[in-house]
Amino acid sequence: MGNSTSATKEALPIDTSFKLPSPLPSLPQGEGFGNGVINLGGGLQVCQIVSLSKIWATNEGGPGNLGATFFEPSQVPQGFSMLGCYSQPNNRMLHGWVLAGKDETGEALKKPIDYTLVWSSGSLQIKQEGVGYIWLPTPPDGYKALGCVVTTSPEKPSWKKVRCARSDLTDECQADKWIWGQGKESDPNGFNVFSLRPSSRGAQAMGVSVGTFVAQETTSASISLACLKNIESDLSCMPTLDQVQTIFQAYSPRIYFHPDEEYLPSSASWYFSNGALLYKKDEESAPAPIEPTGSSLPQGGSNDGLYWLDLPMEEAERKRVKRGDLQSCQVYLQIKPMLGATFTDIVAWLFYPFNGPSRAKVDLINVPLGKTGQHVGDWEHATLRISNFNGQLRAIYLSAHSGGAWYDASELEFQSGNRAVAYSSLNGHAMYAKPGLVLQGSGNIGIRNDTAKSEKFIDTGARFSVVAAEYMGSSIIEPPWLNYLRKWGPNITYDIAEEVATVENLLPGKLKSAFDKVVKSLPREIFGEEGPTGPKLKRNWIGDEV
Repeated sequence: MGNSTSATKEALPIDTSFKLPSPLPSLPQGEGFGNGVINLGGGLQVCQIVSLSKIWATNEGGPGNLGATFFEPSQVPQGFSMLGCYSQPNNRMLHGWVLAGKDETGEALKKPIDYTLVWSSGSLQIKQEGVGYIWLPTPPDGYKALGCVVTTSPEKPSWKKVRCARSDLTDECQADKWIWGQGKESDPNGFNVFSLRPSSRGAQAMGVSVGTFVAQETTSASISLACLKNIESDLSCMPTLDQVQTIFQAYSPRIYFHPDEEYLPSSASWYFSNGALLYKKDEESAPAPIEPTGSSLPQGGSNDGLYWLDLPMEEAERKRVKRGDLQSCQVYLQIKPMLGATFTDIVAWLFYPFNGPSRAKVDLINVPLGKTGQHVGDWEHATLRISNFNGQLRAIYLSAHSGGAWYDASELEFQSGNRAVAYSSLNGHAMYAKPGLVLQGSGNIGIRNDTAKSEKFIDTGARFSVVAAEYMGSSIIEPPWLNYLRKWGPNITYDIAEEVATVENLLPGKLKSAFDKVVKSLPREIFGEEGPTGPKLKRNWIGDEV
């Protein structure tokens, strides 16, 4: 049908910008957080541009088959230069950014010496707004390109358009989220566009995301772009304790529990004060009570199986403590630098005394899974990613079983201004951004994760404490329970085959084999009753979420 210009581009989600007010005006004063510019060392300063001008768009392909739009930064401050273009899929509102750089020495940034045409949409039979061209800058020797340039002309862009960074100011990057392609995200062949992120990420990694994208014909091709690097590991742009508290109160999520939820969270001290016990291997007949602060727990060491926690022994008390206590519930905040200290991750940890049993959905049949999924002690978390340039919430990560997912701020539900909403699944406490059913399995068969809004909820901004922030030094005193590195519940084994067989006996013949196949594909932790380790042994404690 040839190239065409959409007549309904105003209706596209991408044409509606998502704007979340920053709490900066109310922030206590600090050294460098929220000042708009971050010094990466080596004579390079960067700022985060959120004002974007559309260059080209396609209205099909990519996530949801809604297309993608390509932008370049606008309103770039005097003295700063563009480092590359930004792109995002059209299945969400515009909520993006890209860095611009300022060279204070004359050697940190250089103009490209040429451009290579990576791809053009001219020959494609797709819905598009004109013809798009994606160009890769050719950097001078000793420099690396940080992003592509997008135009609507077959002529090469001006060599003044973009800058490349000196190699020692850069780090390796990798493809992140799928932005656009004519096939599927999992298709390794064909032209695809992905966002970029540093290959090495964590609280101690100094790679800096530029906000650009990679465009390539095959996902197996090496990436010819780089990200930046905070070469001096300067953390002066991180928020102070007072600023962290103000930011979290501004963005603190409200977590809703299912109306039928029996197993609610509590504070760690409530759990200890209400009969939780410390067991030691070979001395199981004499468990010890636990001090409210956890000071009687063994400190440090490793998860060697020598100690574990459990509920009270008396059955009525076990049942009561299993239910948790919303009134005492407190969230525990871990604060850490991310992406070269250009972002702050505020990780909100939530403790549940008990994780309830799972339920399965097999076609139209819902069946309980006995003991499957239940265990003593359950740690869940939500991570707020805050821009250190302007104090804005960019995304939230919600944990779900052994994994989780990032949600851009534009994809979240908000209440009372800036406060995001999350939903905790029935019994399993996996968190999601929207209510409803998430099926963990394949097709119409799997483990149910049911979420819904109810009168049971926790306002995380009402009761929280900062328990860990390594970059703040001695100003944060970690509670003793945080350095208890063993299991928060006992290991109990039971006959998985018997549990599965019980369910299969309830199913019609044709569904038995389908259910068995799905069961075998699920993570092992679903089928064991094993208490988890505490926050410090989770991979995201010092690393990135995914």
